[in-house]
Amino acid sequence: MARKPSLITVNGVATRATSLYDQLRIDILSAQLEPGSKLTIDTLTERYSTSATPVREALNRLISDNLVEKRELRGFVVAGISAQDLEEITKTRCWLEERALRESIAARSTVWEEELVLAHHRLSRTPRSLADDHFEDNPDWEPLHRAFHRTLISGCGSRWLVSFCELLADQHHRYRTLSAPRAFSTKRDVKSEHTQLMEEAIAGNADRAVELLCAHIRRTADIIKGDPALFSKHEQAEGE
Repeated sequence: MARKPSLITVNGVATRATSLYDQLRIDILSAQLEPGSKLTIDTLTERYSTSATPVREALNRLISDNLVEKRELRGFVVAGISAQDLEEITKTRCWLEERALRESIAARSTVWEEELVLAHHRLSRTPRSLADDHFEDNPDWEPLHRAFHRTLISGCGSRWLVSFCELLADQHHRYRTLSAPRAFSTKRDVKSEHTQLMEEAIAGNADRAVELLCAHIRRTADIIKGDPALFSKHEQAEGE
């Protein structure tokens, strides 16, 4: 079934390319379009019920986001994954979010604290999986998870820093999505990790909060890298 993106308007003018970019981005981050898969213009125009021009514009924007690659002889493909890439994303994300969190704590206000408590409350009340005995993705969880982490660093005073952190979080999310069933099977207490992180941040304990945040991010990466089938599967797919 074709997925027709809703139109976004700018001064009353519909922008199909922007809508298509948003939908393609969501489908890549959620692994509906898997790493290494071909993105032919004809297939995408049919999938999203649109024309070739907005498809090309959207793909070129996604190249800038490092979510799509243009390869000689193969055309457009969803950006590949690798353990090395994940390690680089993780390391860089820790560097940037450490600075953003320290600045947010240094400038903490009542408004920031209240927003963080609220974001944590909403996340803590939402289960990661819709089933207890097996992984069944809860679509409500990820937006709340991202909102919590975004709020955590939102007081840093730099929209550029927040933007770069969001870009890396997108990349990290793509890996997490691909390995979500394995992560669920580890029975990791993510809820407690978020609670401790919130409490230390609100208490103004920057060193401890940063330590918890980086450990939280790295723990996720370690679980993903421990998935024996993940990288071999997609490396094989890219070679086809």
